[in-house]
Amino acid sequence: MIRTLRAVDFRCFSGLGLEIPEGGAVFTGDNAQGKTSILEAVCVLVRLHSPRTRKVPAMCRMGGAGGFGIAGEAWGQERRVRWQRAFELAVDGEPREGAGSYLSDGGLIVWMGNEDLELVRGAAETRRHYLDFIGSQVEPGYRTALARYRRALKAKNLLLKDLRPREEELRSYEEVMISEGTLLVEARTRLVELISPRAADSQREVSGKEELLGLEYRPAGGHDLRLALEQARDRERRQRQSFVGPHRDDLLLSINGLPAGEFASEGQQRTLALALKLAQGEALAAVRGSLPVYLIDDVFGELDPGRRNAVLRVLPGAAQKWITTTHLGWLNESAGLEGMARFAVKAGSVANAID
Repeated sequence: MIRTLRAVDFRCFSGLGLEIPEGGAVFTGDNAQGKTSILEAVCVLVRLHSPRTRKVPAMCRMGGAGGFGIAGEAWGQERRVRWQRAFELAVDGEPREGAGSYLSDGGLIVWMGNEDLELVRGAAETRRHYLDFIGSQVEPGYRTALARYRRALKAKNLLLKDLRPREEELRSYEEVMISEGTLLVEARTRLVELISPRAADSQREVSGKEELLGLEYRPAGGHDLRLALEQARDRERRQRQSFVGPHRDDLLLSINGLPAGEFASEGQQRTLALALKLAQGEALAAVRGSLPVYLIDDVFGELDPGRRNAVLRVLPGAAQKWITTTHLGWLNESAGLEGMARFAVKAGSVANAID
């Protein structure tokens, strides 16, 4: 559980200090007041990751010192993240060198938001990102393999832009792509096998119908990346870009045998997105043996009572939940939110909410 959260110069907060009970907290307020930034700060503290941006400077407060700090007691440890041109990381006052060391004994996170609809409707990159976020939490070496693969891919693409690509260098980077990419493909295959039955169960539970959810992992280079690169070599040299590899993988989603992005109703798509995130939480708990913290950004206020109560039934009762909402009416109608603190957020300040 996360007991405390402190932040300085993060997003709209010049300073933030919270104590959170075991059950979690509900943050209410209008849009653009800072609710989502609180959840984002938790994600950065725990996983060094923002679900909102890949540009770390974007998280610095405008008018601040050009950096930010986040700290808190999480899973019995005092964790601290500072950023000013580079990350400075510490656990229980001891510096940690590198993200891998910092994350090795950190906790687990599931982020749920309305943008999750892009998992169903959006490009393949969104679904790859979903798998990568799970993989980095449960698969040893996943984060490192992904970083190495991306560096080799970037270098290869730069070489392909040359009028006379240096073949020996290209092949050396392809060797890195093959070794690291094969690890990613194998890990993603295991992840989809782990997630699929859990997502199917959640789809039926939340929808209240016997809807058949299908997940199919489609590696762009197949399961033999070396062969795929050899077969694509002439085409890649002619068109000067990389066509095969984990950077082009996809996770195909279907409802009752039909592509969900094309044929599922909006309600089915919304339920599918929720099912994927609920399955993520179950998979993390199954592999790591501990419950994740659920960061739920303005989801429940958009659901009808049936789906909302079904999601609350599926969420582990013992898991800590951080929930944001602009609508208050549904709170008192919903079971499973007992023991949670309530805070009002306005213009970058947080106060205890009055019912």
